[in-house]
Amino acid sequence: RRRVKISHHLDDATLMARAAGALSEGMTLLVDSHLHWCKTCQTRAWEAECIGGELLADIEPQAMSEGSLEFILGMLDGSEEVVAERAVKAQGSDEVPEPLAQIVGSDLDAIEWKRLGPGVQHYDFNFPGEGACRLLRIQPGVSVPHHTHQGNELTMILRGSYSDDVGRFCQGDVADLDEEIKHQPIVDTGSECICLIATEAPLKFTGIMGRLAQPFIGL
Repeated sequence: RRRVKISHHLDDATLMARAAGALSEGMTLLVDSHLHWCKTCQTRAWEAECIGGELLADIEPQAMSEGSLEFILGMLDGSEEVVAERAVKAQGSDEVPEPLAQIVGSDLDAIEWKRLGPGVQHYDFNFPGEGACRLLRIQPGVSVPHHTHQGNELTMILRGSYSDDVGRFCQGDVADLDEEIKHQPIVDTGSECICLIATEAPLKFTGIMGRLAQPFIGL
């Protein structure tokens, strides 16, 4: 695949949370997708794993609960058909990193997109638990309503680019944002933007139109 030039990376706190297994399923998918492309964050993630390993070495081992081993083995087991299907999807592409391709395949245009609003389509992963994880497909010049956050928000660009109060984000870049950030992303006018987004809690829209639309867009 072609080399992606990445300017915006994951925060240390996010990488430490990933090493500790403390991220939601959606955020884990996004972090792993970024790591697949980003050599810089791969190194930092390895360092976080090392720190976590040192901390675990100081903890007294505990016996596994009854049935834990059987559960883990059950998760690892799978039919030949499932394994083969995952292998095909996991190849990834220039626009889809392998962890994401395992779920949606390697062609962004082949995804079953659903209309979310004017100029916006989405694909909802429907992961269990709080927060949300979606792919968003936003047309050129369209902006997301101005908002802040009630928890962390991760956004990774797969195609195109957008700009906001933080900066300009292009393919491979990650916006790793918390409650302190207020912004209004707007897609550059040259082409559509497709991004993977994961949130811990619903966004807090600051404008009246955003607040009215929130129940319908589910973010």
